[in-house]
Amino acid sequence: MRFFLLITFAVFAASCKNNTSANRPNVNNNSAANANKTVAAPAPAADKIPVYTYEIVNTFKHDPKAFTQGLVYENGFLYESTGQTGESTLRKVELESGKVLQKHDVDDDIFAEGMTILNGKIYQITWQDGVCFVYDLKNFKLLEELKYNGEGWGLTNDGTNLIMSDGTHIIKFLDPQTLKTVRALPVFQETGKPLFKINELEYVKGEIWANIWHSEEIGKPNHIARIDPNSGKLLGWINLQGISPDDVARDEENTLNGIAYDAGGDRIFVTGKNWKNLFEIKIKPKS
Repeated sequence: MRFFLLITFAVFAASCKNNTSANRPNVNNNSAANANKTVAAPAPAADKIPVYTYEIVNTFKHDPKAFTQGLVYENGFLYESTGQTGESTLRKVELESGKVLQKHDVDDDIFAEGMTILNGKIYQITWQDGVCFVYDLKNFKLLEELKYNGEGWGLTNDGTNLIMSDGTHIIKFLDPQTLKTVRALPVFQETGKPLFKINELEYVKGEIWANIWHSEEIGKPNHIARIDPNSGKLLGWINLQGISPDDVARDEENTLNGIAYDAGGDRIFVTGKNWKNLFEIKIKPKS
């Protein structure tokens, strides 16, 4: 997906005071005082971080030409953002068959990244163009373009704010009307080192689940991080190593990327860049 990584660093400010809501972080969309503040998460001991495994419940077809950057389940369908300059798209996909039912081609000079759905709108960010496309969910009509600073990688939402990753260890909570930063959340590995390359995101039962681009570089190939959205604390890892060996063997960039949660059915779907399959999985404690 990326051929180089912009190295960034952040100077952490005083910790924001958060509430204990399991479903939504404590944010104030109207308070400039909260913007750009960070919450430093103390590194827990390595043996305190649980590791989960998985069981494949169903396997579905996935377009092997889809360089998956964002994945959402909404009202019985999958919505997918695909990347690569000249190949980026927004799609509505039939889950059972993998058939693309609706598709919008992004301009050829744009590298599309993560996407999410909030209040009947699709938000699709871009890698290095600093623009978020906002579409009508029903017809993919472009409603507006919002600007932001820095790179765009993954995107999800907590029902109130957009939640974006930018390839660093900082996750940003954004006002969906303006894309102004409401809160910045640093995330650390269990070793205490920053968890860089946070990529595609999904909000699952009050947690942020995150793909880590080339997570094998930190000794966790095809692992998903589970993150507390209030503190940034690492809650656990989901080890999906080996879930689709034929896919990851074809190209080093065919990394795990794409998490979708069906809240109504309590189902998790995962796929990767140019993977031939999409999987419904059940998360299990590691035996």
